[in-house]
Formats: sequence, structure tokens, C-alpha cells
Amino acid sequence: MAEPPRFREPSHQPDQDGLSLPGWIYRDADFLEAERDAVFAGSWQIVCHESDMPEAGDYHTLDFMGESFVVVRDKAGALKGFHNVCRHRAARLLDGPSGKCRGAIVCPYHAWSYGYDGRLNTVPFREKFPGLDLGSTGLKPLEVESFLGFVFVRQRPGGPSVAEMMAPYHAELEPYRLPELKALGRVTLRTRAVNWKNVGDNYSDALHITVAHPGLTRLFGRSYGVEAQEWVDKMWGDMRVEPSANISERLYQKYLPAVPHLTAERQRKWAYYKLWPNMAFDIYPDQVDFMQFLPVSPTETLIREIAYVLPDARREMRAARYLNWRINRMVSVEDKALIERVQAGMSSSSYTMGPLAETEVCLRSFGRRMRRLIPESRLERAPAPGWARRRN
Repeated sequence: MAEPPRFREPSHQPDQDGLSLPGWIYRDADFLEAERDAVFAGSWQIVCHESDMPEAGDYHTLDFMGESFVVVRDKAGALKGFHNVCRHRAARLLDGPSGKCRGAIVCPYHAWSYGYDGRLNTVPFREKFPGLDLGSTGLKPLEVESFLGFVFVRQRPGGPSVAEMMAPYHAELEPYRLPELKALGRVTLRTRAVNWKNVGDNYSDALHITVAHPGLTRLFGRSYGVEAQEWVDKMWGDMRVEPSANISERLYQKYLPAVPHLTAERQRKWAYYKLWPNMAFDIYPDQVDFMQFLPVSPTETLIREIAYVLPDARREMRAARYLNWRINRMVSVEDKALIERVQAGMSSSSYTMGPLAETEVCLRSFGRRMRRLIPESRLERAPAPGWARRRN
């Protein structure tokens, strides 16, 4: 029988902690509408790494729940975030996931021109717009934060910064030299026919590792740690010395080279950090990945992810990164089947809320925050349709 994971959790007052969130909120359109305001409007969303936009005029975009965001590096080297929407007739300003604007942000519809600071600078046929105040018609700003090189935006200010959210783990992340990372390949987008919370719940669920991920079990045995901080879940495993029976795993164990800037304790550790509400970082000795769970509909999620690495020309490191990808590709296939199985069950009339083990500290922590932000998530069954509009 599998040993239970090591776990720690913050102190709290129990309130439905022994129960999972109800199944209906994983498929209800009204609940997603409530989440738009209560969960996502004030949440940080990762856009890219600073190394992805090194020069003035470089930009990265992010499409999120019907909004288009853009971050631009200005001439002084600062990062500026805006809604990617012209103030004239709402045309999308900048196309594609990334690019470079030459000297200004120019609308492709009517050539309104904005500075990298978002100010409206020029308007063709300016005389035809009597009363137009250029100073108050700039791009709508977003809050921007760079944390250890990764760039985040949020629509509504207030609440903790990313640095404050990650404070419990800042010291253990510093040795990885995250600000120096460079992209390995491109951002990938994968659709999943599940609710976004289903993806996040699975990410923070340690109990399924020894049941449904034989590869991770071969690599880490049955000792898999999990803990919940206020804003971040952490999971981790230490690689076994015993060679795996699987060739990709065995070669990864063999060829993963020593990383000089990491402590001995971190040379063979895989660690995972899930940030509230829908972002995660996979921290390996050989690379760092981020993953984002973007809601598309109540039953569809877009998973956005990319790997970053430090320059390392060693053949062993190149091999290790390739083998890491092979191993985690199989984990992803296994997780896809698991979350689709759960999503199907969430539609059953037989399911309301399930029991949570004491060790399921991350699911308990997530449930507490959801119930606080959206009290309807305490209900076993969905209210009458339209409740989210009435709530707002």
C-alpha cells in the first residue's frame, strides 16, 4: 500500500474543510461568470519572461477570458502593461503572441498612435475631433510586476504582490538564477475539455501520484511531499538512486549533470509551485517551466506553457532536457485522461461533494478561498440560472 505523502498546512478555522467543492461549479456558466469578477479580475496572470522582450518596443500579449493584454518595454527599460485595445473604435492594436513596435503603438484601423507609456500622441484628422483630450485618452493600464524575471499583469489592483505571495519560497528559488533564464522553444497551447479548477486540483493532488503516474513513482518512490501556504501550494520529490526500469527515466537519472549553482539537496529534486488561482511553476535542476490554466468555457480550458533554461552547452544537459520532456509528456497524457474522467463525473446527479483526506491540504486550502470569495460554492446544488447576474 502506498505511503501517505508528507504534508504541512497553515493554521485555519475548519469550515467545510473535510469536503471537496461541489461538482456543479465545475460545469456551471453562472459560476464562471462569478469567477470572472471574484477570482480573476484581481488575480495576477503570467505573460512571459523579461528575457523574451529585451529591447525597447518589444511586446508580449496574453488573451485571457475575452480580454487582450499587452506588455511593452519602454525606452527607459521599464515594463508597461495595457489593455490591447484602441481607445477610438476598440480595434486590437498589436497582433500575435509577441513582436516589436517601431517607435510607437499604432492602431492598424485609423492610425491612432500611442507611446510605449500608453499616452495618445497623434490622431489623424485631429481637427475633426473637437474636444478630444489626448491626455485622458491613453491606453487603459494594467498593473505590472516582474518577479525573479517573470512578468505578470492584473486588471484590478489590490491584494498581495507576486513577491508577497511567493515570499515563503523566495529563498529556495533564488539559487536557480531565474532572472537569467532564456526560453527553450515556444509557448505551447493545449486545449482540455475540462473546467480550469479541475486542472488546478489535479496539479495540487499528491494522492494520485503513486496510483496514476508510474513513471514519477519509479523516479521518486512513494515519498512525495505536499504543503499549502496561503497563496501557494508546493509539491516535491527527490529522485531515487536506484535506476528506473524505464529507459527514458533511467537515462535522465544517468545523464542529469551536476548544476554548480544549486545545493547538494537540490541537485536531484523536482519541485512544483502552484500560485493562486491558475498558474504553476515546475522547477527542475535542468530547466524551469510555467503552466497557466486559462478558462475558455465552464467545460474547456487552454493550458499555456513554456520551458526556460540557463545557457549550458554540455551534451549531458541537452540530453537531460530532452529526456525531461519525454518523461513529462507521458505524465501529461496520464493527467489528461484523469481530469477528463473527473470532469465527466462532475456531471453526474449522484455527485455533490466528496470527502477530503487530512493530507489533501492543497485542495482544502483552495476550497476555503473559493467558498470565501463565492459563497454559492458552499451549496450542494446550483442556484436557479442567472444567479451570477443577480449576485453582481
